[in-house]
Amino acid sequence: QVQLVESGGGLVQAGGSLRLSCAASGSILSINDMAWYRQAPGKQRELVARITSGGSTNYADSVKGRFTISRDNAKNTVYLQMNSLKPEDTAVYSCNAVIKAIATPVFAYWGQGTQVTVSS
Repeated sequence: QVQLVESGGGLVQAGGSLRLSCAASGSILSINDMAWYRQAPGKQRELVARITSGGSTNYADSVKGRFTISRDNAKNTVYLQMNSLKPEDTAVYSCNAVIKAIATPVFAYWGQGTQVTVSS
């Protein structure tokens, strides 16, 4: 069974930085796209950043130049470095990964989510 476990959320002042991690575990054969989403109270979930297995990235306009997504394929882990944080970045951040596991069709798995709160 595949699991995604996130870490690194917390409370930070505006202008500060946080680094989120999301590690995939289980009977994994391959991981395709990995991504971070966020959902603020009363708002729809939105894509923050995505990285392909080859390392290509794309970002939401609101985080370009401030956030950096990366991955360590040997560790089945995706990271989100968040700099110059703003109060409007406050949300629950969840990772998503498209994974092929043993005896399982390709499926998009979700982590449990981690809270990021930016105070003004």
